[in-house]
Formats: sequence, structure tokens, C-alpha cells
Amino acid sequence: MKTFKQKVYEIVSQIPKGKVMSYKEVAKKAGRPKAYRAVGNILNKNPDIKKVPCHRVIRSDGKIGGYAKGPANKIAILKKEGLKIIEI
Repeated sequence: MKTFKQKVYEIVSQIPKGKVMSYKEVAKKAGRPKAYRAVGNILNKNPDIKKVPCHRVIRSDGKIGGYAKGPANKIAILKKEGLKIIEI
């Protein structure tokens, strides 16, 4: 049986380039719909950003959210992948 952490990494690793999911969507897919903060904490400690593209996970309200390497880096990576980012 997979742990919640393993499920989160598996789900996030399947987000295609140019697409995003919310922390809440990841939590729901992993079987714990209210554990979206836990998803953020797990992704903050992501050991392999090439295998698990945690930059593709954003807040439910459409804002960027956190990123271990800083939100500016997250925005730059998402733009490079073809996402249009509206900065307010």
C-alpha cells in the first residue's frame, strides 16, 4: 500500500508540461481531500524536481503558491513551459 507522500509524488509526476493542478486537486486524487496543506509540505521537500515537477502545483485560487526555490523561479519555469502567468 502506498503512503500519502508516495501518492502525491506519483500524481504530481504525471502532470504534463504546460499544465497545472491545485494542491487541493492533488490531495483529493491522493485520497485525502482536506490535506492540501500536507501536499504543499510534501512538495516543499521534493528530492527530485526533474521527476516530480512540483512547480506545476498551484493554489486553488489561481495564485502561484510556494516553491522551495522561490516563487519567481516557479513563475519563470511555468512561463518557459508555455503557461500564461498574470501577475497582479
